[in-house]
Amino acid sequence: MISRREFLKQSSIGFGTLALGGLMQQDLLGAQSPLYPKTPHFAPKAKSVIFLYMDGGVSQVDSFDPKPQLEKENGQAPKFKVDATVFNNNGNLLKSPWEFNHYGESGLPISDLFPHIGSCADDLCVIRSMTALSPNHPNANYALHCGHVLSGRPSMGAWASYGLGTLSQNLPSYVVIHGGQVPAGGMQCFGSGFLPANHQGSIFLSKHPVLNNTSYQEKSDAIQRKKLQFLHEMDGDLEARLSHAEAIESAIQNYELAYRMQMEVPEVTDISGETKATQQLYGLDAPYKNTREYAAQCLMARRLVERGVRFVELTINPGNGDRWDQHSDLIDGHQKNAMAVDQPIAGLIKDLKSRGLLDSTLLVFAGEFGRTPFAQGTNGRDHNPQGFSIWMAGGGINGGTIYGATDEYGYRVIENKMSVHDLHANMLHLLGIDHTRLTYRFSGRDIRLTDVHGEIIPEIMV
Repeated sequence: MISRREFLKQSSIGFGTLALGGLMQQDLLGAQSPLYPKTPHFAPKAKSVIFLYMDGGVSQVDSFDPKPQLEKENGQAPKFKVDATVFNNNGNLLKSPWEFNHYGESGLPISDLFPHIGSCADDLCVIRSMTALSPNHPNANYALHCGHVLSGRPSMGAWASYGLGTLSQNLPSYVVIHGGQVPAGGMQCFGSGFLPANHQGSIFLSKHPVLNNTSYQEKSDAIQRKKLQFLHEMDGDLEARLSHAEAIESAIQNYELAYRMQMEVPEVTDISGETKATQQLYGLDAPYKNTREYAAQCLMARRLVERGVRFVELTINPGNGDRWDQHSDLIDGHQKNAMAVDQPIAGLIKDLKSRGLLDSTLLVFAGEFGRTPFAQGTNGRDHNPQGFSIWMAGGGINGGTIYGATDEYGYRVIENKMSVHDLHANMLHLLGIDHTRLTYRFSGRDIRLTDVHGEIIPEIMV
């Protein structure tokens, strides 16, 4: 079998041969691709992940962790030790302005912020004992995405791509559907770090055109093929002269993928052909603009995992003002953000379930930290990394359950503390990956997403 490099050099009819070869000889070309499907360590519960990133930090005591004690002591000074906060503008205890209701056969308590998600309660495992490694947005975002508080490490999506490849050779294995709000810490949160560049998140815009850089720029396909063939020949020659040429290898593979994406991306991101009932389920006809925009992201996410994309991350849009980061005016900010995401997320869960995809798709709803149970000033909440709520659904998760607990004020974890390393370990486990074996040699040692930490939690799984 000739090498891919020799194939590129010797091909006499140009880059079009690659497209034909990809169709007719997938095993020949695909097996040499870093994105070719890899065998997991053990039988997976999930094939794909949809990460619903709640940028800024959702307040746990206003969403999934009701605290009657806050209502009893509303307006009083905290009776517990208060650690330093970001702004040190700490006020009195602040009860939730939203009521909690019990949903589903499981009776999970969920606030009035999320009535649609509440209708999916029996599919959710609410983790009330999540903790963060930092109280600052950038560092907490790096930790949530990459397992380390400093920038430069590969994101969890990149690790999933590296460990498993993709089930679609015409789409990236890791896609970020970007709503327009760049997270604190920047786009490095979606990067590949020291892993080959093939594994970094491919940014799809939530609005059309989704990708400008995969559309044809040349006057004819023949001209484009000649340009691509020339690039392949130049890169191939350079790669042959270098002893360590991962960057060149990644560039060649990315050219190949980009060419194939020109055919696939327009179809997969065109949601206009979805039935009216499906569009209404997600909220594409909702009166609130941001609901419609997030609905399009959620629907696009379903279409991507349906076609084999391994890891999809959704970001929120900036139209609500300031993420979930309500240092003041908690009611207005959280209400608008919840209105944007509640119906679309519930629609995504129900749609996946009706298509038989929920069992093979792991959904994770999480921000980088939570909020304080006492006020910042009079009507906001500061950052709280010491105990907050996230939830997981589908893909092997034990639905209708609660794991862990915070104290009676929702301030600190008192039961079954969970870290980002534990979260990553369990996400990888559900994908069939032993997190201790998924390593990459860099800077003289084997490095993994979970560092030297990470515990598997059987209670959250079926």
